Amino acid sequence: MSQLVITPIKGIPLVREGDLIPRLILDGLVSNDISLQDNDIIVIAQKIISKSEGRMVRLSDIAPSERAIQLAEYIEKDPRLVELILRESNEVLRTKPGTIIVEHRLGFVCANAGIDHSNVHELDPESNNDHYLLLPVDPDGSARIIRDEIKAETGKNVGIVIIDSHGRAWRSGITGTAIGIAGVPALVDLRGTEDLFGYSLRVTQVASVDELAAAASLMMGEANEGIPAVHVWGFPYDLRESSMKELLRTKQDDLFR
Repeated sequence: MSQLVITPIKGIPLVREGDLIPRLILDGLVSNDISLQDNDIIVIAQKIISKSEGRMVRLSDIAPSERAIQLAEYIEKDPRLVELILRESNEVLRTKPGTIIVEHRLGFVCANAGIDHSNVHELDPESNNDHYLLLPVDPDGSARIIRDEIKAETGKNVGIVIIDSHGRAWRSGITGTAIGIAGVPALVDLRGTEDLFGYSLRVTQVASVDELAAAASLMMGEANEGIPAVHVWGFPYDLRESSMKELLRTKQDDLFR
């Protein structure tokens, strides 16, 4: 590896339902004078994928179940929001006032089922902050569609990573985390590779797509930066077909459950 270059794709407009993400990305590359090459990667914020796919819901349309009402009283959240979290989850893992940790229906563990309330008010300024944004139904599928459409238009074989901001069980703070991929290795298996001193690695597997997600998140920001996508050149591993399933631990292997 010589260098990794991550370039913000500036000027992408606010996304609404039905907008074509591949078109916005390609137009953004042109306006930022970025030349797309084979093996480049585009990292995209989950939020614009969810917006384009119509994953917005209004709390005023949600009728909470009895379970949601009881849980909301304990964790001190709106029962309608708790109902949304339950609908998006396979299992509730941990709760305390202000916090609910779940296994999302997509298989990974996260807070609040990834449901977001920031930077969505512009879609309906008169809604009194009533809108919440759910994760895409199939982030891997969304990534594949974007990759295939970019290749159809440009002829370039690129990777696509869709990221969200997640916390981690053993550290404070949030970091960029992959939730959908196409053409990018989720894990790179280094078992059997020798280190500098000839020792053969026995257990090392690199979460390469999460490392990239965290790096890209530094350029995209978490608040009002307005950069929902970046272009990546110099990724040190070969592109290949993969899916998020590579990163999901079984319950038997998850020491935090």
